[in-house]
Amino acid sequence: MIKSLKIKYDLCALSKLILYIANMNFKKIQIIFYAILINLTLICGASAESQTEKECFEKISRGIFKFNQGFDNVILEPVAKVYNRLPEPIRNGTGNFTSNIATLLSIPNHLLQGEMRLAGHATGSFLVNSTIGIFGLANPAAAMGLENQKEDLGQTLGTYGVDGGCYFVLPILGPTTVRDTFGMVIDNNFLDPFARVTWHEKEIKSMSGTKLDYVGVKAATAVDFRGENMTNFESLEKNSIDIYAATKSLYLQNRDSKITNSSSSSDEDWGELDK
Repeated sequence: MIKSLKIKYDLCALSKLILYIANMNFKKIQIIFYAILINLTLICGASAESQTEKECFEKISRGIFKFNQGFDNVILEPVAKVYNRLPEPIRNGTGNFTSNIATLLSIPNHLLQGEMRLAGHATGSFLVNSTIGIFGLANPAAAMGLENQKEDLGQTLGTYGVDGGCYFVLPILGPTTVRDTFGMVIDNNFLDPFARVTWHEKEIKSMSGTKLDYVGVKAATAVDFRGENMTNFESLEKNSIDIYAATKSLYLQNRDSKITNSSSSSDEDWGELDK
């Protein structure tokens, strides 16, 4: 009962903070974010700290995981093997191009986290790579010392103390949590300029695209990641008694390290574990 009253008090205080921030004429995107945060807190506020590792639909998730394995075996892995036979400059260019587009989502999330320096680096990186780097095919920004740390709303919420919630698996998209799925929906509908221009076909400053452009870039991202980590996937399958549990552990550890902006040897070995 005391814990419930404390949560209600905290939420009330947080609501007042939201109104204060709105009156300060902050950007609309920040007001939307804090409104989202308070709604998510209402849902998750009473949850235990260990909820991040709780599974709500394990049997269903294991079934979906098997489906995803079949998709990988039949489609993704064979395509990735062909991709790995391409000349290295083509593979590097593909990775640079998709990474550069992902920067568009990182910029607003850096701002929401109050990381102005990283937001400046990400903006500079995108501008340099999109121009000097020929639409992002090259990465001269890295040689200039500009950091390009990938961020999404799931990570942003994590930095504000929002727990991951239940872990589950989505078809094709793979492992996720309640927080990360919620973040992905908001990212794709509001925060990611690339998704708005392509998937939602909204014109932004004379820039436009189609759903096919969106799917193409996401597919290229998945193939590049799968090809880069071919050996790691094989090792995971051979050395895991329960590959489902091993994948879950790897995903949760990776998300935690991204939220705290820390890195481990396993993260470096696997590259970027993005959905």
